[in-house]
Amino acid sequence: MSSKDWLDKDYYKILGVAKDAKAADIKKAFRKIARENHPDQHPGDRQAEQRFKAASEAHDILSDPDKRKEYDDARSLLGGGFKFQRSPGGATGAGGATSFEDMFQRFTAGGSGPGPDLGDILGGLGNLFGPGSAQPNASFRRGSSKPARRGADVESEVNITFAQAVEGATVSVNMVSDAPCPTCKGTGAKAGTMPRVCPSCSGSGVEPGSSPSSTTPCKTCLGRGLLVDEPCGACGGSGRAKSSKTMNVRVPAGVLDGQRIRLKGKGSKGENGGAAGDLYVTVHVGRHPVFARSGANLSVEVPVTYVEAALGAEVSVPVWGGNPVRLRIPAGTPNGRTFRVRGKGVQKSNAEYGDLLATIAVTVPGTLSPAAQAALEEYAALVAEPNPRVKLLEEAQT
Repeated sequence: MSSKDWLDKDYYKILGVAKDAKAADIKKAFRKIARENHPDQHPGDRQAEQRFKAASEAHDILSDPDKRKEYDDARSLLGGGFKFQRSPGGATGAGGATSFEDMFQRFTAGGSGPGPDLGDILGGLGNLFGPGSAQPNASFRRGSSKPARRGADVESEVNITFAQAVEGATVSVNMVSDAPCPTCKGTGAKAGTMPRVCPSCSGSGVEPGSSPSSTTPCKTCLGRGLLVDEPCGACGGSGRAKSSKTMNVRVPAGVLDGQRIRLKGKGSKGENGGAAGDLYVTVHVGRHPVFARSGANLSVEVPVTYVEAALGAEVSVPVWGGNPVRLRIPAGTPNGRTFRVRGKGVQKSNAEYGDLLATIAVTVPGTLSPAAQAALEEYAALVAEPNPRVKLLEEAQT
C-alpha cells in the first residue's frame, strides 16, 4: 500500500469511533465489525470481505500508538486527506493549493514551516507498509487485496467388492470440483479481452454512499467490482468451470456399505493461499454369494439335512480367508438356529476380530424313492406327533 492510499483513508470513520477514542474503544469497535463480517462466516460475500479488510487495516494503524501518531500528524498536516491533483502550473499539488515539491521543501530540514517534518512522516509511512512490515491481517496475502479463501468440499462415490470392504483396498475415485475456467483463465472474459473496473463503485463492489457497517452491493456490477463486456463462451462470464480428475483413495478394512470417508485437503484448491477443501467419498459395497456382514460380524447360512438336524451331526462351515471349521450340530436342532464361531469375523479398529454367525437351514428333499417314502410314513406313525398348527389357527381367530 502506498503512502497516498494510507493517508487518503479515514480509519476513525471506518471503525465508527471518535478521533480521541481510547485504545479499548478502538479494539471493541474492531471486534464488532470483524465478528459481523469475517470471511469464514460469510463465504462468497465480497462486501463483507471488504468491510473486514478495511476494519483490519484501520485497527492495525490505530491500535499502535506510534503508527497512530504518524497517521494523525500526516492527516492533520494535509487537511485530513492526501488527494493529489494537478496544479495550474502543471506540478502535482495537494488539494490544488501547493505543489508537492513546495510542501516537501517547506517541511523538510531547513524549512521554516510549523508542524512535524514531512520527510519523517512519509518515511514512517513507508516503513509501516514496507517489505518487512506486517500486513493489517494475517489472512491477506502480501501484494493482494483478496483474503485467503478455503477451497470447497467435494463429494464423490465409489463401488467396491465385498472382499475389498473386508480387507481394505486402494481404489480409483473420480473427483469433480470447481476450478478456474481453462478457456478464460478465470477472468470470465472472452479471449483477447479483460474485465474492466466497475465505474459505479470504482471496483469496491459496494454501492456508493454505503457505510462500513451497512453496505449495499453495487447495482451495476452486482458486487463483483468488475464488468465483463464480452463474456467467455465456455463459462458464460462466471470465470468458473467443472474440473474432473481421478485419484487413488485408500479404503480402510472393515468399511461399511454407505459409509462416508473424509480425506482432508483433497477437495477443491483454496484461493489466495487458502487451504484446500476436503474430499468426502461415499462407499457402496457389493454383495457376496456366501457371506453377509453386520458390523464386524460375518454371517453365513449352513444347509443341513433333516436327518442331520434330527439326529445331530458335525458339519463343515466356511470362514473368511481360511480353511473351513467343524461345527457340532446337536440332535433336534431346529431350522433357523444360529451358532457363533468366535474370532472368525472382520478385523476391528482395535485389531480384534468379530465373530462368524452360522445359521442352520434345514433342507427338504424334492423327491423320495418308494422305500424312503414308506420309511417316513412308518416314522410318522411311530412318532405320532400332534398337529403343530393347532395353536397357530386358534390364535388367528382371537
